[in-house]
Amino acid sequence: MALHWLLALMITASFSLGLYMADLPFTVTRLRLYNWHKWAGVAILALSAFRLLWRLVHRPPPLGERIDAAMPRWQRAAHHATLCAMYLLFFGVPLAGWAYTSARGYPVVWFGVLALPDFVPRDPAWADALLPLHRYGAYGLAALVLLHVAAVAKHQWIDRDGLAARMWPSPRNRKP
Repeated sequence: MALHWLLALMITASFSLGLYMADLPFTVTRLRLYNWHKWAGVAILALSAFRLLWRLVHRPPPLGERIDAAMPRWQRAAHHATLCAMYLLFFGVPLAGWAYTSARGYPVVWFGVLALPDFVPRDPAWADALLPLHRYGAYGLAALVLLHVAAVAKHQWIDRDGLAARMWPSPRNRKP
C-alpha cells in the first residue's frame, strides 16, 4: 500500500514537473528543475524495481466475492492489461529519460552525490530519437493512471463493491 501511494505521488509530481519545465527558458532554475526531474526518475525506477520484487514475493489478497461479482471477465482482463502496461512504463519512461540524458551528454548525478553511468553512448541523433519515447511514454503512463483512477471511481461510486477500501490503511485490510 505504501509503495503504491509513494509511487503515485512521485510519478504525478515528476510528470507535472516535466510538463512545467519543458518550455522554460534556459536558466539556472530550469537546470535545477531538470536535475530534480532526473532525481525523481531514478527514484521512481528504483522504487518500481523494489515494488515489482515485493509484488512477486507478496501476492495481493483475493478480491472477494462482492468485487468478483461486480467485475465481468473483460474488466478483469482490462485490469491485468492496464497493470502490465503501467509496470512496463514504470521502467520504460525513466530508462528512456536516462538514455536520452546520456545520449545528449548530460550526466545523471542522483541528489548531486551519486554519479550514475551513462546509459547509452553520447550521440545527438540518438538523443533526438529517444526524447519522444520518454515524452510519449510519460503521456501514455498518465493516460493509464487516469484510466486506473476512473476504474477505482466506478467501483467506489457505481458498483459500491468495496474495492477502493483495499488501498487505504485500516484494521480490516490487515492480515490476521
